[in-house]
Amino acid sequence: MQNNVEEMLNEYKDGFDKFRTILLESNKKFNLTAISDENEVQIKHFYDSVAPERFFKQGARVAEIGSGGGFPSVPLMIVRKDLKFTLIESTGKKCDYLKEVVESLGLHCEQVLNIRAEDGAKDPQLREKFDVVTARAVAKLNTLSEYCLPYVKVGGTFIAYKGDGEDITEAERAISILGGKIEEVYEYELPCGYGKRRVVIIKKVSATPLKYPRGNGKERKNPL
Repeated sequence: MQNNVEEMLNEYKDGFDKFRTILLESNKKFNLTAISDENEVQIKHFYDSVAPERFFKQGARVAEIGSGGGFPSVPLMIVRKDLKFTLIESTGKKCDYLKEVVESLGLHCEQVLNIRAEDGAKDPQLREKFDVVTARAVAKLNTLSEYCLPYVKVGGTFIAYKGDGEDITEAERAISILGGKIEEVYEYELPCGYGKRRVVIIKKVSATPLKYPRGNGKERKNPL
């Protein structure tokens, strides 16, 4: 798997180099990432974002919740031209940065939305409209599932990027309440000893009850 990811990063090197330049320049103005070393950006952001790309089905309409610096969305858009992304980010300046990245790299992005995840999930134009929803390093999985699963259409997939320290089983009750079921936990190692990572693949098996997400911070303060 490592060779395949590195081959993709090499194949699209120009795009990743341009993205890195914009990311590190914009990071001086906005708090996008604590990682500023170019090699660490390559592995901890680019490699990590692309490693699970096979779980994103061909031609999928994808929503990313809490886009921030654009991970995993931008690396995935660079290597997977077939994916149609909607980026959801609550901070206006980060939305401006994301729009600059998309335009500068000529990426296919349907929209960048400056909204809170819990508000967007109540919008009938967004709720249960996506084949795939993804998020990376936003919150614990039980909280993250309440933000993300309402956007996934029944039969679709929620792909959560996680480190290796969280007990995934703690989120099983929340995932079930929200209409999901854990299908697979895919583990991989980053090169150069940068540690283990996991993606949790959650199938949307039934509609999310309309009362979720609850809003007003309850997703974090009182997780399901």
